[in-house]
Amino acid sequence: MMEEVEDVVEVVAQEASIIVDILCGQKDKVLEQIYGLLDYNTQIQLKHLPSLRQKAVGIVEYFKTSNSDKCRKFLSNVWMFCENIPLDLEIKVLSVAGCLMETTSNHSIFPDTENSPRSRNAKRVCLDQMQSYTKAVKVFLQQKFERVTKDVSKEISLEETWVYLRHRNSARVREKSGSTQEREETLEHKESVESLLKTTGRVVVLLGQAGSGKTLLMHCLAQHWAQNSYPSIKLLFLLEFRQLNLVSQPLSLKDLLFRFFLPPEGGDEQSEALFNYILSNPEEICFIFDGYDEFGGKFTDPEKLPIPLSPYQELPMVDLLSGLCSYKILPKCTVLVTCRPRDVIDLFGSSAYFVAELLGFSQQQVKEYTEEYFQEKEGELKERAVSLLLSNRHLLFMSHVPALCHVCCVCLDHFLSKEKSQSPAELPTSLTQIYLHILSAFLNRCQGTENCENTTPLLLRYRSQIAELSKLAAYGLENSRIVFLAKELSTELMNFGANAGILSRMDLTCADGSRSLGCAFMHLTMQEFLTALHLMTSTGIPESELKRKLNLKSRWTTKTDPKTVFTDSLHLFMCGLAAEACTSTLALLEGSEDAVALVKTRQAAVLKILKGFVGTASQTGPKIVELCRCVHEAQDISLAKIVGSRARFELRNIRLYPVDMDALAFVTSAADQMVCLDFGGCSIELECLTIIPNCRTLEHVIFRSRKYDDKFAEALSTILPELHTLKQLEFISGGLTDTGTDKLVKALACCPQITHLDFSDNSLSDKSVRKIADLFPKLTGITSVRLGKNNITREGIFTLVEKMSAVHNIAKIHASGKKEINVLFTSNSHTASTSENDLNIAKVGSEISLTNFDVKLSHLDNLCSKLSGCSSLTVLNLSNNTLGNKGLKKLLNLLSRHETIQEINASNNGVDMDGLVHLSACLHSQKNLREVAASHNGEKKLNLKFSGSRDQGSELHLQKKFSLTESDVQPASMNRLCKNLAKCPHLVELDFSHGALQDDSVEKLLMFLPLMKSLQVLNISHVQMSTDGTLLFLRLLADCQHITAVELRPQGEAVVKFLQAKTQAATCKLMQYELNSDNVEKLSGILELCPHLANLDLSSNFLGDDGVKRFVDFLPRLRISNSVSLNNNRLSQLGALYVVNSLKICEKVVAVEVSLGAEEKALIRFGQENGTGKTLSLKECSFESDHWHRLLEILSSCKSQVKLQLSSSALDNQSQQFLLSKLAKLSSVQTLELRNNGLNAERIQNLLQQLCTGNDFRTIWIEEPWIKAEDAVCLVSSCLDLNPRTKDIRVEKTCFRVSLQGLPSSRAFHKNKEFSAVRSISFDDCEVEGQHLSSLKSYVQKCSSLLELHFSLLTMGTDGAEFLSSVLPSLENLKSLSFKSKGASIDEAVIYALQHTPKHLESLSLSNYVISDTGAAELGNALQSLTHIRSVNLSHSTGWTEAGGSNLVHGLVKCHSLEEIGLDSLQLNEESTVCLAQGLRSMTSLKKISLNKMALAPKDGSGVLCVLASLQALSRLEEIELEGLRMADRGMEELVKYIPKWTTLRKINLSQNLLSDQAGEMLVKALSHCKGLEQLLLLENSLGHGFAAKLGQILPTLAKLSELDLSVNQLGQKGCLSLCEGLVSLKALKKLRLTSIGTSDLTGVASCLKHCSSIEFVSLAWNKCGNDVALKLAEVLPQCTKLKKLDLEANNINTIGAKALAKCLESCPWIEIIRLWKNPIVKDDQILRDCRLNFSFFEAPF
Repeated sequence: MMEEVEDVVEVVAQEASIIVDILCGQKDKVLEQIYGLLDYNTQIQLKHLPSLRQKAVGIVEYFKTSNSDKCRKFLSNVWMFCENIPLDLEIKVLSVAGCLMETTSNHSIFPDTENSPRSRNAKRVCLDQMQSYTKAVKVFLQQKFERVTKDVSKEISLEETWVYLRHRNSARVREKSGSTQEREETLEHKESVESLLKTTGRVVVLLGQAGSGKTLLMHCLAQHWAQNSYPSIKLLFLLEFRQLNLVSQPLSLKDLLFRFFLPPEGGDEQSEALFNYILSNPEEICFIFDGYDEFGGKFTDPEKLPIPLSPYQELPMVDLLSGLCSYKILPKCTVLVTCRPRDVIDLFGSSAYFVAELLGFSQQQVKEYTEEYFQEKEGELKERAVSLLLSNRHLLFMSHVPALCHVCCVCLDHFLSKEKSQSPAELPTSLTQIYLHILSAFLNRCQGTENCENTTPLLLRYRSQIAELSKLAAYGLENSRIVFLAKELSTELMNFGANAGILSRMDLTCADGSRSLGCAFMHLTMQEFLTALHLMTSTGIPESELKRKLNLKSRWTTKTDPKTVFTDSLHLFMCGLAAEACTSTLALLEGSEDAVALVKTRQAAVLKILKGFVGTASQTGPKIVELCRCVHEAQDISLAKIVGSRARFELRNIRLYPVDMDALAFVTSAADQMVCLDFGGCSIELECLTIIPNCRTLEHVIFRSRKYDDKFAEALSTILPELHTLKQLEFISGGLTDTGTDKLVKALACCPQITHLDFSDNSLSDKSVRKIADLFPKLTGITSVRLGKNNITREGIFTLVEKMSAVHNIAKIHASGKKEINVLFTSNSHTASTSENDLNIAKVGSEISLTNFDVKLSHLDNLCSKLSGCSSLTVLNLSNNTLGNKGLKKLLNLLSRHETIQEINASNNGVDMDGLVHLSACLHSQKNLREVAASHNGEKKLNLKFSGSRDQGSELHLQKKFSLTESDVQPASMNRLCKNLAKCPHLVELDFSHGALQDDSVEKLLMFLPLMKSLQVLNISHVQMSTDGTLLFLRLLADCQHITAVELRPQGEAVVKFLQAKTQAATCKLMQYELNSDNVEKLSGILELCPHLANLDLSSNFLGDDGVKRFVDFLPRLRISNSVSLNNNRLSQLGALYVVNSLKICEKVVAVEVSLGAEEKALIRFGQENGTGKTLSLKECSFESDHWHRLLEILSSCKSQVKLQLSSSALDNQSQQFLLSKLAKLSSVQTLELRNNGLNAERIQNLLQQLCTGNDFRTIWIEEPWIKAEDAVCLVSSCLDLNPRTKDIRVEKTCFRVSLQGLPSSRAFHKNKEFSAVRSISFDDCEVEGQHLSSLKSYVQKCSSLLELHFSLLTMGTDGAEFLSSVLPSLENLKSLSFKSKGASIDEAVIYALQHTPKHLESLSLSNYVISDTGAAELGNALQSLTHIRSVNLSHSTGWTEAGGSNLVHGLVKCHSLEEIGLDSLQLNEESTVCLAQGLRSMTSLKKISLNKMALAPKDGSGVLCVLASLQALSRLEEIELEGLRMADRGMEELVKYIPKWTTLRKINLSQNLLSDQAGEMLVKALSHCKGLEQLLLLENSLGHGFAAKLGQILPTLAKLSELDLSVNQLGQKGCLSLCEGLVSLKALKKLRLTSIGTSDLTGVASCLKHCSSIEFVSLAWNKCGNDVALKLAEVLPQCTKLKKLDLEANNINTIGAKALAKCLESCPWIEIIRLWKNPIVKDDQILRDCRLNFSFFEAPF
C-alpha cells in the first residue's frame, strides 16, 4: 500500500503541468465537480482568483500536498470527466486509480454522455485495445526492420545521417508553358534523420536519389519508435507505395490502415475502437509512406478533392492519400513521405510542408562502408579495394550514393577476385560498365555446384535467363510496375533471380486483404539497367521506341506534366550501353549471327537521338546536366565536344552530385572553347568543388545563393589556384563574411589572370574592402570588381579612392549607397610604383562616383586628401549627398589645383540660387571651369565641366557655357547672374530652357546680353513667358547687330543665335502664340527697326484675317529680303486676298502662295525684279464671285507680269466662264496654270478662242484627269483649229500645255488655215494610240513650220503608220522625230512610213521597240537616206537576229555626220560589233555616245575592247555612257588612252564595269584633264580607298562637277575621309550618291555638305550609319538651302537621330523629303509626323 501511495503522489507531481493544461481546457461544470473534492476555505480562495490557469494551478498544488486517497479521487475524477487526456497519462491514471473507478461511477452528476462513467468504462476498454495493438505494431515493425537489414553490412546510425531541411509555404514550380522562370530559392538547414519525427503535426517529404537508403531509414525510424524513442507518437503506420499499387478499388482510411498494414487481432470491435482513437487523437498518429516515386498514380490536387471529405468515405487510393497528406483528412497528424527529388511537387497544399533532402555518403563514410564490406576478406584485399575505390574518381563519386557504394563494393569484390586468376584489368569508367560487372558478380553466385572449371563467360552461359529478366524489367517499367506476382513469372526464373540476388522475394497483401508471394528487383536501378539491355539487344525494337524511352529528366518538377515513374537512370544506361566499350558484351547477349551489326545500329541510333537533344529550346539547366551525364556514360568525345560547345551552363535550384560535376568536367573539357558555369541556388557538397579543376576550359564561374557561406568559400579557395583558365569569379547573393573573404583573397593572390570579381549582396565590411583593395596590384589582368549590397560604409569607399592613387589603372570607382559599389580598370599594366617616371605616364582619365552616401562638408577634407594622389581623375560624381552651398564652395577650392579633373556632378546636394551665383562668378575667376549646368534653381541637377590640362590653349578651353533649366529665375537673381556672366569673356552659350521668366527678368537679361560679346546661343526653349515678354526678345534684332536668328515658341524650341561679326541677314520665327491686333501692331513696330531681316515666320499664331491685314499693311515698311510665312493662322478667303494684295502694295514681293486646304499655307517671297515677273499660287481657296472680282482687281493693278497658278478651286460653270474670259483679256497674266479645277473641253476651247487676239507671248497649262487618249488628241486638234498663235503643244499624262506667240496678221493666217506658227507637237504617256491620230491628220499636214514631232509610250500600229505616211511628206521643216515604246513590237508599216521622212531630218529616236529583221533592214536603209541626220537613238530595242542586226548596223555606220548615238541594251554578234567599231572611227563629229549594257560578241571581252579602241578618233566627245559593259581593268587600260584628249567631256558613266581600285586610280589620273566634267557615275564597281584618295585630290580641279555617284563600292572609312577633302570644294555639285560604300562613319561627308552650296540631292543609304551622322546632318542641313531630297534608307538611325532630323526640318522648308525607311525608329512621337519624313518603301525614282 505504501508503494501505491507513492505512485499516486508521484503521478500528480510528475504530470502537474499537463494536468493544469487539461483543467484549463474543460467546461465550468467539470471544474465544479473537482471543486467538490476541496475543503471549503480552499474552494472560496481559489474561486476568487482572477484567471482560470491560476485556479487550475491552485487545484493541482492542493492535491500535491494531500494524502493518497484524495489524490486517487482527484485523478479518477480527472480521468472520468475531463476531455483530451493524452494516452500515456490515461494509462498512468488507470494504473494508480483504476480501483476507484467503479465505486464512484454511481455518484456522477453527469448524464449518459461521452464524459459519463459508462462512457469512460468503454474508453478504458478502448485504451486496453489501443495498448495491445500498439505492442503488436511495435513487434511487427521490429520484425520488418530485422528482415530489411539482415544483409546490411554497416550499422545504421540515424543520429549521424543528415538531411537538408527547408520549409515550403507554397512550393513554386515551373509551369509547362515553357517559361524560363526559375524556382525560388528556399533557405535550408542541416539536421539528422532522427530528428524528423521529434516534431509532430507536420508533413515532411524526404527526398533522396534511388539507392540513397530512404526505405532502410524509414524502417529504422519505425524501429526507433518501437523502442520508445518518440513518446509523443502513440501509433505509427509504415506503408509502402509498391504495395499500394496493387490496390485498385476505393478504400476508406480504416480499410487502408487495418487491411494493408497490420490487422487487429480483436476483429471489427478492436478496429472500430482503434479507429475512433485515431480520429480523436490525430496529433498522436504518424504515417510513413515510403517510395512515392514507385506509386503508379499522381496525388490529386487538394482543391479538386470532394468536399466535404470524411475519414469514413471510400475513395480512390490517390484521393485518399492526397486528402491525408493535405490535412483534408485527419488534420494535425504527422506525415512522412519519401520520394526521389524530381517527384516532389506542391502535392499537399499544407502550410506546414517541409522538404528534407537526404545527403549521400561523405568520403569518410565511403571509406568506412568499404572497409566494413571487405571486413572478412584478407587484409591485403581489403586495403587494395579501399585504395582502388578512393583513387578512382568514377567509383568514388558514384559511391556517394549508398546503394551505388554497395554496388561498387560488389563490383570491386568481383573485379579483384578475377584479378587473382587473370592479368590485371582496367577498372570500369562508367556507371553502366560497373553494372555489367555487378551483373556478372551476381551471376557468379548461381554457379553453385556446377563445374568450376567451366570457362564459358557468365553472360553467355546465362544469356536466356538474362533475356527473360530483361524482358520482365522492361514490362514492369512500361506498365509502372516494380512488384510482380509469382504467377507473372516462372518458378525457375524467380528462383534463379533470387539465388543470384537480382530478385528479392516478398510477401504481398492483395486488394482483398489476402497474402501472396511476389518479387521485385533488388533495386530500381537494376530493373532500369536490365530494361536498357532489353532495348539494346532484343530484336523488333524500332528506333521510335528508343527515342520514346530516351528522354532527359528535369530535376525541376512541373504541376502539369503527367507523373512518370521508375525512370531515374534508364536513359543513362541506354547511353552507357551505346559506348564502344560495350559493343562486344551486347553482341554476346544478342547472340545472333548479325549481332555486332545489330548492336552497332542500336548504338548509333542512341547517339543520334542524344545528338538531337543538343541545342533544343527545351533544354533547361537540369536537363543540361542530364545530357552531360548521358554523354559521359556514352564516353563519346565528338558528342561531348558538341554538348560542351555552349558558352554558358546555367544551373538553378537543383542538388548537384559528384557524378554531375564529373560529367560537366568531361563535356566542357572536350570542347575547344572557354565556358561559364553559373550555379544559382544549387545545393553543392563541398567535395564536389574538388572536381571543378577538371574543367580545363573554365573561364567564368558564378555562385549565387545564401547557401554559399564562409565554409563554402574556404573550400572554394583551396581549388582557385588550380583554375588556370579562370578569368571571372562571381560570388553573389551569398552568406559570405569577412572570414570567408579573407580565405578567397589569399587564394586569388595566386590567380593573376583574373579579370572580373563580383562579391555583391553578401555581408562584407570595410575590413574586406581593404583586403580586396590590397589584392588589386596582384591581379595584373583585372578589369572590374563589384562589391554592392554589402555592409560597406563611407570609410570603405574612401579606402578604394585612396587605392586609386597607388593602383594607376583604376578607371572608375562607382558607389551608389550600399546598392552599387563597382571598381573598373583599364587594361594597362598597373604595378604599384613610387618612381616619378611611372607616376607621369600618360593615362586614360579615371572617374569616381560617390552618390547617396550622405557626404557632408565635414567629410571633404578627408575625401580631397585621398583624391590628391589621383593624378588621372577626370570625373567626380558626388550627386545625391548633402554638401550645400558651403560644401560646394569648399570642394571647388580644394580641387582648384587638380589639373586633370574635367567634370564634377553635384546634383541634389542642397545647393540654391546663392550657390549658382557663386558658380557664375567662378566661370570668370576659374579659367578651367568651362560649363555650369543646373536645374530647379540648383536644387536638382548641377554639373560642372572643366577644361583639363590637355585642353589648355584649344578652342574648347575658350568656350564656356552657363545652363539653368527648369527654374523660375527672379529679377534680382537674374541681375546677379548676368552681372557675373557679362564679365566672362568666353561665354558662348546661355541656357534658361524649360523654366519661367517674368517680364522684369527678361528686361534684366536683355540689358546684359549686348555686353556678352562672345555669346553664340541663348536657349529659352519651353520657357513660360508672357506675350509682351516674348516680344521683348525681338528688340534684339534691332538693338544687337550680331543677332543671326531669333526663334521663339511657347512650348517648343526657342533660341537666339549670335555671330561674332555683324550679320547681314537675320531670321525671325515667332510661332504658336495667340497674337491679337495690338500684339501685331507692336510686333510690326519692332520689326520696322530691324535693318537686316531675311526671313520672318509668323506661322500658327491665330492672327486671323484682321491680324494678317494689319501685318500686310505694314509690309512696305519692313526691310525683309527673303520671305514671310503666315501659315496656319486661321485665314478665310478674305484673309487669303489680304495676303495676295501684298503683290500690289509691296514692290519687293515676287511670289505669293496661298492654300486654304487641310494644311493652310500663306507664303510671301521677296526679291529683286529680274524681268521674269511675279508668281501667284492659289490652291483650294474656294472663292466666291466677289472674291474673284477682288482678285482680278489686284492682278490688273500689278505693274509686272504675273504667273498665275489656280489649283483645286472648285469653280461652278458661271464662275468658270466669268474667270476665264477675264483672264484671257488680262495682259498682266503671262502664264496661266489651271490644275484640277473641273474644266471641260468646251471651257478650254472657249479660252483658246479668246486668246486668239493679242501680241503677247503667253503659256497656258491645263491639267484635268480626263485629258488623255482620244480626248487629248481632240483638244490638240481644237487648239490648232481655233488659235493660229499656237507655237508649242504638249500633252503629258493628263496635262495640256500650249505656248502662244504674237502674230501681227493672225487673222489672215487663220483664213488660209495654215498654221505656220506651230513648232512642236508632243504626246507623252497620255494613253494615245495610233487609231486616235486620224482626227489630227488634216491639222498636222498644214503645220508647215513644224520642227519637232514626238510620241512617247504609245502604240502606233497600222493606223499610226498610216498617219505618219500621210503627214511626214508635208512636214518639210521637220528636224526631230521620236517614238518611245513600252516594249511592244513596232509595226513594219511604221518603219516603211519613215521612208517618207524629210531628208533634212536631224534627230530620230526609236527606243524600247521590238523590231523584226525586215524592220531592221528597212530602218538601216532609211538611215542611209537621211543625209542631215545628227542624232539616232535605238536604245533598248530588240527583236532582230544576227542578220537583221548586221543590216541595221551597216546602215547606221553610213551616217558619218552623227553627233549623238544611243544604242543601250542592243545585242550584236561579232560581225556587227566589228562593223560598229569601224563605223565609230569615221564618226568624228560624235559628241554623245551611249552604249550602256550592250551585249557585244565575242563574250570573252574582245568585242568590248574592239569598240573601246574605236573611240580614239572621237576628240569632240561631251558625254559617254558605257554602263554595264563589264570591261574590267583591261577595258580601262584601253579607255584611259583616249580620255585625256576629250577635253570637252561633260559626262562619263562607267557603272557596273568590274573596275578594281587600281583601275579607278588610272581613271582619275585620266579625268584630271577633263576640267569641264559635270557628271561622274561609277556605281557598282570594286573601287576602294586608293581610288578615293586620288579622286579627293583632283576634285578641286573639277569646278563644274554637278553629279557624283560612287554607290556600291568599298571606299571604307579611310577612302571616305580622303573623298571629303575634295568634296568641300565642289560648289556646283547638285547630286551626291554614296549608297553602300563600306563604312558607317559618314559624319565627315555630312559635314562637307555645308560647303556644297548647290547640293539638291544626297543619298547615304545602306551604310549602317548611326545617330552621329543624323545629328551632324541636322546641324548642317539648315545651311544647305537648295537641298530637296535626302535618302537615309537602311541605316542604324534610331528615334533620337530621327527626332533631330525632324527638328531640323522646321527650319528647312526647302527640303521636300528625308527618307528613313528600314531604320530602327519608333514613330510614336508627334515630331516624327512631318509628312516630309518618309518611313516606307516606294517605287518612284528618288
